[in-house]
Amino acid sequence: MRLPIRTAAVMAALSLTAVACGSNGDGPVTAEDANDGTGDAAGAETELIDDGDQVGVEAERADLLGAGATFITPLMLEWTRDNEPGIAVNYQSIGSGGGVEQFLSEQVDFGSSERYLTEEEIADAQEIRGCDALHIPDAFGSVPIAYNDEDLDAALADAGQDSLVLDAETIAGVFAAEIDTWQHPDIEALNPDVDLPDTPLIPVHRSDGSGTTYIFTTFLDHEVDWWSDEYGAGDEIDWAAGTIGGNGNEGVTANVQQQPGGIGYLSYAYAVENGISVTSVVNADGNAVYPDLDTIAAGPNSIIDTIPDDFRYDILDVGADGFPIVGTHWVLAWECGYDDEVGDSLRDFLRWAIEAEEADALARDLMYGPVTGDFADRVVEQIERINSVD
Repeated sequence: MRLPIRTAAVMAALSLTAVACGSNGDGPVTAEDANDGTGDAAGAETELIDDGDQVGVEAERADLLGAGATFITPLMLEWTRDNEPGIAVNYQSIGSGGGVEQFLSEQVDFGSSERYLTEEEIADAQEIRGCDALHIPDAFGSVPIAYNDEDLDAALADAGQDSLVLDAETIAGVFAAEIDTWQHPDIEALNPDVDLPDTPLIPVHRSDGSGTTYIFTTFLDHEVDWWSDEYGAGDEIDWAAGTIGGNGNEGVTANVQQQPGGIGYLSYAYAVENGISVTSVVNADGNAVYPDLDTIAAGPNSIIDTIPDDFRYDILDVGADGFPIVGTHWVLAWECGYDDEVGDSLRDFLRWAIEAEEADALARDLMYGPVTGDFADRVVEQIERINSVD
């Protein structure tokens, strides 16, 4: 499957974005990095608007600076380029860990992460700013297992099987460096009709603070007891010897592509556009499910009525036809403390991302699930809280 041609240009720019922005999150994004600085200090432009009775009223519109997840970068680049309000957004693709850090240190107007803030970080935010840090869900995405092995692809084709099947136990075994070839008995049991090659496996993980890692390890932590005991969940963990790291989704993608036998976890858009094979994964109902737009949406849809008011949640125990390794991307914003122009611009940009049909279409083109329906109404109410407290 290939993404639309216009998307290919966005994906081709991702590695350049990561290099230009600094992908490890060390040190703040400076005003010089963002040309005019953060939104609070950025230049605001004036435009003429038509508000019905008053034509030609001047309105201030500020540029925005955000930083964080590489998981969402393909979509964020499209949204920042094409948003109908015309908000100029400088998005720094540095990883969720860097995005959270720079948000809490007030170096950016908004943070970006697939990991929600901890209770300690929530308390720190209150002390830092004197108001709430807001979680604003803007898209759902999957984290499939991607691999590089032409022999395996040929074996699957010979067997008439569309994709390799893995479950939580075998995935955990691979990334703990305990399963080092496709011919492991547990993988053979899941793929009995496939003449699996004996390719040595090279597990590739994120080396930076990563929301993608958070989604992936939260799934394993929930499903596999020994993984929970030995590794746990988080945006950074102590990986097993024999695994290799890559900075950002871009770095993991490159390492998988360059290593015969490479196997890594990725935001799905990167795997699709780079033509990397991905596996099906067994879900909570025992169904082997391949990621696509419908199976990615099934998990969020299954919990949509139970999502709490603060929008801090995980998506687990996905069954039926749902792909099980899925998560949410959040924009992190403040309830207070912005210049008026910055607060207005941030609300306008996020409302467009949630409500506009064009924004939803861009998300689907890139294999992200948009926020829709009654849940979208709840998210817009959260957006209205931005800068609402004096």
